[in-house]
Parts: sequence; structure tokens; C-alpha cells
Amino acid sequence: MRHHVATLLWRALLAAALLCGIGLLPWLSRTDPALTVVKARSADRDPTPRVLSDIRAQLGLDQGPLHLLGQWLGGLPRGDAGRSWLNGTEVTPSVVQALGVTLLLVTVALAVAAATAALVCARTLWLGAHRRLDGRRAGGGTSAMLAALPEFLTASVLATAVGVQLGWLPALGWYGPRWTVLPALALGLPAGAVLGRLLDDLLPGAFAEPWAPAAEARGLPGRTIAAKAVRRCVPALLPNLGLFVVGLTAGSVAVEQIYDIPGLGRTTLQAALAQDLPVLQAGTFALLLLAVTATGLAALAVRRLDGRALRDGALGSLHRPRRSDRSALPLVYGGLLIAVVALGLLRDPLALDTDARLRSPSWNHPFGTDALGRDLLARVGHGALDTLLTALAVSVTALVVGVLLGLLPRLSGPLVDTVNAVPPVLAALLVTAVAGSGAATPAISVATVSWSALAAHTSSLLRQEHATLHLTATRGLGASRWYLLRYEVLPAILPPVTRHALLRLPGVALALASLGFLGLGTQPPAPEWGLLLAGNQPYAERAPWAVLAPAAALALLGALAVSSTGGVRWPGRRARVEAG
Repeated sequence: MRHHVATLLWRALLAAALLCGIGLLPWLSRTDPALTVVKARSADRDPTPRVLSDIRAQLGLDQGPLHLLGQWLGGLPRGDAGRSWLNGTEVTPSVVQALGVTLLLVTVALAVAAATAALVCARTLWLGAHRRLDGRRAGGGTSAMLAALPEFLTASVLATAVGVQLGWLPALGWYGPRWTVLPALALGLPAGAVLGRLLDDLLPGAFAEPWAPAAEARGLPGRTIAAKAVRRCVPALLPNLGLFVVGLTAGSVAVEQIYDIPGLGRTTLQAALAQDLPVLQAGTFALLLLAVTATGLAALAVRRLDGRALRDGALGSLHRPRRSDRSALPLVYGGLLIAVVALGLLRDPLALDTDARLRSPSWNHPFGTDALGRDLLARVGHGALDTLLTALAVSVTALVVGVLLGLLPRLSGPLVDTVNAVPPVLAALLVTAVAGSGAATPAISVATVSWSALAAHTSSLLRQEHATLHLTATRGLGASRWYLLRYEVLPAILPPVTRHALLRLPGVALALASLGFLGLGTQPPAPEWGLLLAGNQPYAERAPWAVLAPAAALALLGALAVSSTGGVRWPGRRARVEAG
């Protein structure tokens, strides 16, 4: 009971700190909120001293940030989140309506994700049900590339190819069921592929447990054995599934912006850029409530499914040593990516040729040209080094922090919920307010939020491993905590979490560059991959190659990162492959 009270207080403290930080955002960044509001209301209006004075008086800015923050917090128990600084409307109804739109979109996206995860795991389920697994993952290269595509990229490609070029589905607005398809696919396909890969990582361990051959010997059909294997693995994934629900809501910022959907993500983004604090605080508060609800339901589901086994230490380990995957796919993808970068480095990424604007791919310009006549191959090649090195550094940092905090679940659990509810754009604004804008701002911002999913994965695996039979027996023989951590727990946790981090590497790369496009880091004309995607998006109908060229480069990076996960295992441990 005392532990639950402490956890609730810790969650409340973190949520209050985040909301207070947002309430102080203009003053932390040393900007005049009245000037920002004037520009957001009308870009053509002259911000004279009298106009600014009237705005300050209207919004109560002269009373100071602490008074405004206390006034906003005082209205929350009554359901009053204040009025928008931009249009004067009540915040609560608009945020609730935006949250409803986003939840509908996320619900459809989760259905897409479930179907995608089932397809990713279909081959492994079939092989396991027929006792043909050899200790290696059976997932294919298509899921590797799909799992690596972040929402912004998937949304851009679908809007360009399906919505604009083919005209099969509407790519703009929110007017009915047909308008949910493309954004739901953009959110659900990558999320489902990641969940599918994580489930695919657990299934061989489930099929290798003693119950599987016993079930086959009793004559149970293969589909029943496969269903029981999924049931055995689901509890280990539920904490990540809860984070995915919140992550989809926060990640829908870019998707809602691209498809012009009036959801919570787009509302929060616009409020953050315009420093409309009441709307921004209410949107963040809604995300925090959603995070607490989703993770709480996930915890209840885990207790319902595996509660007795977790308490009695009667589980088997799903993460036994296995064979390394010596596929040649990483060499193929790596060779292609190196070739693209090397050819691009031989060209000038800043050379302008206004007579060659938006040229289609040719021998002179293999990837075509952009709106200023610059060679896209050159820009992709030169943008690769900074993008990839920074993304790798951020991913390694997120992995280390995620594992360390994940091994301390009582400390990290509430922190994960809070951090996971913060969109990267909002994190970048907070970092910019404290540390100032610069080339390092995107890296710090993405690193601040990207560790949370890895910490949740680590905590989930730790909880499962602590309840395994072999760990209970080893502990009963007098093994120390250090021995258990070094020789039993870490070998079971680090390989799957490292593979998870590799799955997220391409998304980190695009998140870094996308923040630069919003003016929170590296600026044009730097050839960042995210800048190329976002900058060329307005020309997608006339010149689809301008978007597809950096998208293809990112897909290669994703395929390389995800296909490399097959060789990740604990050094010095040999796989114990079950007999078929």
C-alpha cells in the first residue's frame, strides 16, 4: 500500500513539474508572450507598444507567470482550463473534441497495427506450431523495412503515392470514414511492424518451453499451439503496448499536420509554436491522463494474465540463448547505403541550377533535383554523415539510460509514463527555452524522450525474469544479487532491448532532422534527411522523387538496422537449440 501511495505521489509530482515548466515556457525562453500572440493572431499586424500593452492587460500577463499558473491549476478541478490566448474560446471543449478525434484515429491505427503484427509473426507461428523453428527469428526483410519507417515518412509516402498520384483515397481533411484510412495506415503500419518484431522475438522461446511438445503429443492442432504461444508472450509486451497507445497519440502530431486533421497532436503543436499556454497545458494534461490510463490498464492486464506465476516465481524464460542470424541481408543493405552516400559525396549539395528545377531522375541526376535545381543524390549523401552519426549517438544514449532506469522500475515507472506523453516537438521547445537554440537542441530533445520505451521494455523483461523457475532455483542455492544480475538477468534482457533500440534507430534519425525543419536546430540549406522530406513535401504532386529519394535512403537505413538485429546476442553464450 505504501509503495502504491509513493508511486502516485511521484507521478503527480512529475506531472506538476511538466505542466509548470510549460506554464513558464515564455519566461524561461526570455521571449515576450504578448509579441508571440500578436504574430500568431495576425502576421500583418504591427506590434506597437500600445497593442502589446493591450494584449498583456487582456491576458493578465502583467501579473506574472506564477499568478497565471496558479489560476490555470485552480480551474482544473472545475473542468475549466481557461481560454485560448489566440481566439478567446474555452479551452476544455476544444481539447476534448480534439482528443476524441485523435482517439478515433488511434483506435483505427491500433487495428491496423494488430493486423500488421499478425502478418509479421505469421511465418514464425506456422514454423513453431509445426516444430520447425531452429532457434533463429523467422521474420522477413519486408517487416524490417516497415518497422523502421517513422510515422512522418509513412504519412508522406502514402499521401504522395495513394492520395495524390493514384487518387484512391482522400489525403487531406477529416470528413468521414474514408479520411481515416491513410492516416491510420501511416500510424499503424510502423507501430504494428515494431510490435510484430518484438513478438517475433519472444515466440521462439515460448515454442521451446516444455508445454509445446507436450501439447503436440496430446494431439492439439497447430493453430491451438500457436494461440497458446501468443498468449504466453502477450504479458511481456503489454507494458510496451500501453506505451504504444500513448506514443501513437503523441506521434500523431506529424500525421495530423500532414493530413490536416483537427486532433490533439496538431492542436498541441500549433499551441506550442504560438505559445498559446492554456491550450498547450490542457493538451499536455490530456496526454498525461491518457498515459496513466493506458499504462494502468496494461499493468492490470499483466496481473490478470500472469499474476499468480509472477508472484510464485513459476515462469519460464522466453529469452534463452539462440543462434546468431548470419543472413547476408545486412551486407546487401549496408553496401547499397554506402554506395549512395559515396556517390553523393562526390557531388556538390549546394550548387544551384534554376534551369534544372524539379528534374526527374536521369544519368546526370540519378535521384532528380529539388525546387532550386540542387542534385538530390548529393544532398542525400552529404546529409547522411551528420544524420547517421547523431542518430547513432542518441540511440546509444537512449539504450544505456533506458536499461539503467529500467532496472529500477519503482523509480522509472512513473517517469516513463510522463516522458512518453511528451511529443518531441514540445520537448524541443522546453530544451530550447532552457539551453537555447542550436545544432545540439534536436539531439538533446530526442534523447530526452527516446529512452522511455526502452526503459519500459527493460522493466517488463526484468519482472518476467525475476519470476522464472531457473532464477528462483539459483537464488535458493545462495547466489548473490550481483551473480544473478551478471549471469542470469542481463544476458536475458540486453539482447532483446538492444534489438528494440535498433528498430528505433531510423525513427530517431528522422526525428532529429524534423525538429531542425521546425527551426529548433540545424537550419536550411543543410542537407538533413528530414529537412529534405519536409522541404520537398509541397512539390510531392509535381515531383514525387523529391520526397521518395530521402525516403528510400531512410528505408535502407531502417532495413540495415533491423536486419542487423539477428546477430545481437550475449557474447560468450552458446544457443541451446531445442530439438524439433
